[in-house]
Amino acid sequence: MIYFIYNPNAGSKSPKERGKIITLLGGVPDSMLLVTTKPLEAISLTKTAIRDKATKIIAVGGDGTINEVASALVGSNIPLGIIPIGSGNGLARHLQIPLTPRKALAHALLNKNKRIDVGFINERPFFCTAGIGFDAQVAHQFAKNNKRGLINYIKATFITLFKFKPILIHFEGKQENLFSFTIANANQFGNNAYISPNANIQDGNIEIVRILPLSYLNAAIVGIKLFLKKIKHSKNIKVTTTTNYTIEYSVQQPMHMDGEAIFTSESRLDITIKPAALLVVA
Repeated sequence: MIYFIYNPNAGSKSPKERGKIITLLGGVPDSMLLVTTKPLEAISLTKTAIRDKATKIIAVGGDGTINEVASALVGSNIPLGIIPIGSGNGLARHLQIPLTPRKALAHALLNKNKRIDVGFINERPFFCTAGIGFDAQVAHQFAKNNKRGLINYIKATFITLFKFKPILIHFEGKQENLFSFTIANANQFGNNAYISPNANIQDGNIEIVRILPLSYLNAAIVGIKLFLKKIKHSKNIKVTTTTNYTIEYSVQQPMHMDGEAIFTSESRLDITIKPAALLVVA
């Protein structure tokens, strides 16, 4: 049986559009629809589907919902399908999954499976990007607003920019002030903002993207280069391709994992990659 894990609060869908999605999913034979009502519930719903011997589990939501469902599927042989309805849809875009529900459903039902790498920070998995600094604080600002969508994400970016101060990290026996520190398994944050254009989700590596402190003008230039896939051409960017990386950072500071706003709980952040740990339809 196919299980759908659906987050109706993802993205900026109207009640009418949400109704259409439920009708669309309900037309799939031999399937079960499970709806999330609160954060992290998708994890327990996925575990329920696994216990019930699901043949495929399809996440219907944004990158946060996909993270929860995928987290429960790491290391299993049950394929993850994705119907992206979030604000950024970074993982779906990297995997070239259609962004309309009907086309994404057909893709999830009919396409072949492949294995992708999974990143970890202190053993907590992420699948697209994670980080601290500016992008993490944007995620927290965005989370304060009940409204979703690209326009509200842009608003959160500008609000954060004018109050942001560089962060301080320690690594390899030295310290560094940074605008942001991003760990990329996939190539973008979402909305085609390519923080790591050459990232390969199947090569067994992660890319560490360190952005040095920026003036407002340089921040605008880097922002433009994000969408042009030219961020690596900036002198303010340092990129490291690796399989593991460790930094020291303050506790209870803004952090994001697949766009979801959280806080650091430990001062030591051990970053690793587990190759081919997740089976996806893509």
